[in-house]
Amino acid sequence: MDDYSRVPEEYRPISMWGYFGYSILFSIPFVGIILICIFSFGGSRNINLRNYARSYFCWLLIAAIIFVLMLMLGGTAALQEYVRSLTASV
Repeated sequence: MDDYSRVPEEYRPISMWGYFGYSILFSIPFVGIILICIFSFGGSRNINLRNYARSYFCWLLIAAIIFVLMLMLGGTAALQEYVRSLTASV
């Protein structure tokens, strides 16, 4: 008897192709975010899939925060340059 078949369903590891497929699935706009939330907050019995979805969700949050910070910094620099150009012409 195979060791894999004796592992309960909620503890079965995800295969390499499973991770690859879930990465592609989670990358789909809107649908992926919904599925990440479903899998992260208990939509799957598999603990490994739940943890993978949570880690992907954390990376999305970190990327969103960095994007907003970069946008704010770039937006501030552009605004300062615009004000300088207005005051230089006066």
